[in-house]
Amino acid sequence: MAPITNCFVRIFILSFLQWLGVIHCFIDIFMLNSQAVTAVISTVQQEFLKQGEPTSARCDELESLRKRGCDKIENPHGSQRILKNKAVTNRKKGAEKLRPEDITQIQPQKLSLNLRSGEPQNIKLKFKRAEDYPIDLYYLMDLSYSMKDDLENVKNLGTSLMKEMSKITSDFRIGFGSFVEKTVMPYISTTPAKLLNPCTGDQNCTSPFSYKNVLKLTSNGEQFNSLVGKQQISGNLDSPEGGFDAIMQVAVCGEHIGWRNVTRLMVFSTDAGFHFAGDGKLGGIVLPNDGKCHLENNVYTMSHYYDYPSIAHLVQKLSENNIQTIFAVTEEFQPVYKELKNLIPKSAVGTLSANSSNVINLIVDAYNSLSSEVILENSKLPEGVTITYQSRCKNGVVNEGENGRKCSNISIGDEVSFNINITAQGCSKQVKPESIKIKPLGFTEEVEILLNFICECECHKHGIKNSDMCHNGNGTFECGACRCNKGRVGRQCECRKDEVSTEDLDKNCRKDNGTDICSNNGECVCGTCECKKRDNPEERYSGKFCECDNFNCDRSNNKLCGGHGRCECRVCICDANYTGSACDCSLDASTCLASNKQICNGRGICECGTCRCTDPKFQGPTCEICPTCPGVCTEHKSCVQCRAFGTGEKKDTCERDCSYFNLIKVKDRDKLPQPVQAFPLMHCKERDANDCWFYYTYAVNNTEKEVHVVEALECPAGPDIIPIVAGVVTGIVLIGLALLLIWKLLMIIHDRREFAKFEKEKMNAKWDTGENPIYKSAVTTVINPKYEGK
Repeated sequence: MAPITNCFVRIFILSFLQWLGVIHCFIDIFMLNSQAVTAVISTVQQEFLKQGEPTSARCDELESLRKRGCDKIENPHGSQRILKNKAVTNRKKGAEKLRPEDITQIQPQKLSLNLRSGEPQNIKLKFKRAEDYPIDLYYLMDLSYSMKDDLENVKNLGTSLMKEMSKITSDFRIGFGSFVEKTVMPYISTTPAKLLNPCTGDQNCTSPFSYKNVLKLTSNGEQFNSLVGKQQISGNLDSPEGGFDAIMQVAVCGEHIGWRNVTRLMVFSTDAGFHFAGDGKLGGIVLPNDGKCHLENNVYTMSHYYDYPSIAHLVQKLSENNIQTIFAVTEEFQPVYKELKNLIPKSAVGTLSANSSNVINLIVDAYNSLSSEVILENSKLPEGVTITYQSRCKNGVVNEGENGRKCSNISIGDEVSFNINITAQGCSKQVKPESIKIKPLGFTEEVEILLNFICECECHKHGIKNSDMCHNGNGTFECGACRCNKGRVGRQCECRKDEVSTEDLDKNCRKDNGTDICSNNGECVCGTCECKKRDNPEERYSGKFCECDNFNCDRSNNKLCGGHGRCECRVCICDANYTGSACDCSLDASTCLASNKQICNGRGICECGTCRCTDPKFQGPTCEICPTCPGVCTEHKSCVQCRAFGTGEKKDTCERDCSYFNLIKVKDRDKLPQPVQAFPLMHCKERDANDCWFYYTYAVNNTEKEVHVVEALECPAGPDIIPIVAGVVTGIVLIGLALLLIWKLLMIIHDRREFAKFEKEKMNAKWDTGENPIYKSAVTTVINPKYEGK
C-alpha cells in the first residue's frame, strides 16, 4: 500500500503544481491587460537601456534606433480633423433672399490640427464668390470749400447708386459721412467770426468740424438724398485734410455706422492730400491715436486731443473690420493715393472728375476690381509656427510664395482653392490648444484652426510608478527609462542628490584614470556619465565616458563624411563604393569613362572617381580636352564671336550651341590671363568677316571652361580723305613755290653772268683819243693876268 500511496501523493502534488502554473499564467495575462502594453514595452526597452546608451539616446532618427537594436519605437505623426464643413453657397440672383450669415463663401470653416515638430500639415480651402452677396457702402466726403461743386452732384447719389448697384446685388445699403479738419490752429482759423463762417466773402459755410456721421447705413436712397442735400461746405486753412481721423472712426464705430457682416465698402472722396501721424504736433497734439470710437451725437469729439492715426494703424483697423477702401480722388493727387493704395490691402484708386459727376461709374468699377481678387490673411501665429500658401486659380494657374495667398480675375460663381501648410518648429508654452484664423481680405467669413502640439509619446501616459526597475521603487518607469522621484538621481534612480559628487563615484567617470570627467562632454551622475545635449537634436555624444560623438568626423564639400557615410565615434563609416577618411573617395570608375569607353581616355589614372591626367597637355573630367592643341582657336571662334560681339555664323543659334563656357570680357590684351603650369590656356587671334581682329584665351579649369576676350575689335582704319586732299594741295603749292624759286635763282645766276661779261668787255674796250676838228668845247677858260697864284 505504501508504494501506491506514495504514487497518489506524487500525482496530487504534480497536479497541484500544474494548476498553480495555469493560475499564474492567468494572473500574468490579467496584469498585462491591466497595464496595457507598457509592461511589454518596458521589458524590451529595459534591454535597450542595458546597452550603455545615455537616456537621451532613446530619442534619435528612426534608422539609427533600429541599427542600435531598438525594436519598440513610438513614432507619432500629426493629424487633422474637420469640425465644421458647411458647403459653399450655390445661389443664383433672384432666388429666395438669404440672411448674410446663411451665405457661405469659404469651406471648411473650422479644423483641429495635431502638429508634430517639423512635420507640416496640409489643409485645403475652397473659396467661391456667391451670387447676389449683400453690400454695405459708406460714402465719406471731404466738405472743405474746394469740394463745393462736388457736393451738388453727390446730393443725388443715393437713388442713382441704388439703381446701379441693384444690377449687382438685391441687398444694398448706403451711408454718408463728411470731414474737414481738426478744430485747432493752425489747421483752421479760431477767430470767432471764422469759427462761425470760415469761408471768405459772402459765401455761407458751416462751422469747421473733424468728422460727422451724417447718415447710418440704410437701404432708403431717398433718405440719403434728403440728408446729403442739407449738408453745407466748410473751410480750413492748410491744403491737406483730416481724412485719416474720419477713416479711423468709420472703421471702429461699427454700431454708429451700422456695418453688417457682409461686403463692406468705404468710398473716400477728396481733392486734397492728407495729414498723418506726427502732423498733430503743429497744433500741440502729441498723444497717439488710440484707435477707439469717440463719436458723440455722431460727431468726432477727440480731434483736438489725439493725433492723426498712422497708415499702419489704419491698415490694422480696416483689416480687422473687413473694410475695403475706394479712394475717389482728383487726377492731381492720383500719384499720392496710388502709393497709399500699395500700403492698404484690398483698396482701389479711381479718378474723380472735377465736379464728381463720374462717381457712380467710379464706385462700380472699383467694386468689380476689388471683388474679383481674393487675398488670404492669417492672424498672429503662435511662436514657432510657420505657414505657407499655394493657390490654384482660374484656368489652372498656380501661385506660390507671397502670391500663393491670392487669386485674381475671379467672376461670380468661380471656385478657387488654396493649399496651406502649417508647420510647428517646437512645442507651445501654452497648456491649452492655440488657434489661428484665416480669412479673405474684405470678407467677414473666416476659418478657425485649433492647434494641438504633440510634445510627448503615448508611453508617458502608461508609466509604472515606484517600479522595481528604478532601484527599489525610487522612480516611475516610463518609455523604457526611469523618471526619478524627488531627491533621487541616476539612470535607475540609484543615488540621492547629496551623493552625486563624491570622489569615489567620479573615478568611474574618468577614462584611463584621466582628469577629465566624462571627457568634458557630460556630467557624472552616480558614477555614470550623462552626456550633454546639443542644440541640434541630430548631434549627440555617446560612449561610456561620452568620448564619442557623431558630428566631429572629417568633412568633404562641407558635408559630414562627404554625405556618403555616417559618423560613429568620430570615425566615418563609409557607404558602399566610397572610402577615405571623409568618404570622399569614390570606388566607382564609371565617372572616369571617356566617350571612347576608355578610362581617362588612356591619358590618366582614375582616383576617387576623378581622372588625374598624366599628360599635362590634356584636361577635363576624362582627359579629353587639350586647350593648347592646334585647332582650339578655330573650333571656338564662332561661339566667341556670337557671345562677345553678336556676330558670326552661330549668332542665331548662340544660346543653344554656345553656352558651354564662361565668357569674361577684359579691357585690352594686357588684361588677358597668362598661362601657368596648373592652369594652361591657349592665346587666340582670329579675324572676322569685316577683317577685324579679336583676341581671346581659352582654358579649362577642372570641369569649368573659361574664355577671356578683349571687348574691343581691332579693325583696319579706312583712308582719311581730308589729310590726303590737304596733303595733295599742300604738295602742289610747295612744288609750285619750289619751281618759282628755282626759276628765280636761275634768272639771278644768268643776270649776274651777263653783267660780269659786260664788265669784262668794258674793261677790254680801246677808245680813239684824237680830237674832232668839228668839236668845240662848251667850256671857256679865262686867265687873269694879274693872278699869280696869290
